[in-house]
Amino acid sequence: MKKGIAIAGTIAVDEIKQVEGYPNKTELATISSMNRSLGGAVANCSLALTRIDPTLPIETWCILGKDEKGRFIYDQLKENSNMDVSKVVFAGTTPFTDVIQDQTDKTRTFYHYKGNAPLFNEHTIDLANIKSEILHIAYLLLLDGLDRYDKEYGTKMARLLKKAQEHGLKTSIDMVSENQNRYQQMVPPSLKFTNFCVINEYEAGKTIGIDLRQDGRLLASNIKETLYMLKAYGVKDWVIIHAPEGSFGFDGRNYYSLPSLKINRDEIKGTVGAGDAYVSGILYGAHKGLEILEAMQLGTVTAATSLFREDSYSGIEAYEKLLNIYKSYPKRETLAL
Repeated sequence: MKKGIAIAGTIAVDEIKQVEGYPNKTELATISSMNRSLGGAVANCSLALTRIDPTLPIETWCILGKDEKGRFIYDQLKENSNMDVSKVVFAGTTPFTDVIQDQTDKTRTFYHYKGNAPLFNEHTIDLANIKSEILHIAYLLLLDGLDRYDKEYGTKMARLLKKAQEHGLKTSIDMVSENQNRYQQMVPPSLKFTNFCVINEYEAGKTIGIDLRQDGRLLASNIKETLYMLKAYGVKDWVIIHAPEGSFGFDGRNYYSLPSLKINRDEIKGTVGAGDAYVSGILYGAHKGLEILEAMQLGTVTAATSLFREDSYSGIEAYEKLLNIYKSYPKRETLAL
């Protein structure tokens, strides 16, 4: 019987730089502090899951560069006894992201170097040798080798997900919030072979072609239709949209709206990887056999606690403590769908 979660796809080094506001073009801004951490879905989700449950079997499928950044990532991952890093491949140059955090409003902007990411394709993962129950692949629109056209399935990512399901795996996807208009072309083919689709409101809106924000305000009235349309593309189990205001789910029978936790501004140390932290909570909930609403609660508190540290995972607590934190924290207003 399969057990555990496999995380595949994007991995990088995050070079995190704190600034006191963005400059205009040609102007200078001073970096007040900087540090380095692991980034990308493989690192963020794997380490978040390790924090939630250090006994959970985790498999990492990724390509690291033959360089100092690649060695840095590998050394960090292999410290976790429940994490299988034997499938890691070394080739090319390790991707990295300059993460610029604006301390005036706690937002962050990413400048990403893809490095060897295009080398990751449908042949990188040996599906027959995956021991896990769930395979999470991310990020769509950032893995060039999987975003390529496929005559039979639409994209190479869709082909990989289909084959994974044929091997008895439950599949999960996430995507990157890019400033291009490829969503409606690239994402739907993969949804047909996805068990768990967990994305943010920007990505969901771009995929369906529905605005979910206007002048910064979340348009909750459009979320129900978006959930329905995402599910209609073929998602087998759960569609979940997460946003700062809350998260919203659809399992094919019922719709769910769950408010986020009220976090004091001075508690927030960083927002890098909060989306991956949310996904990790959902994945753990699915693996544990929770209902969708329970999984959304776990995702909500996992994302919230990730904000308590500058990196994406150090603030995350173990499962039982996360449940207690969720119960104890005040919540935002629940948005009607």
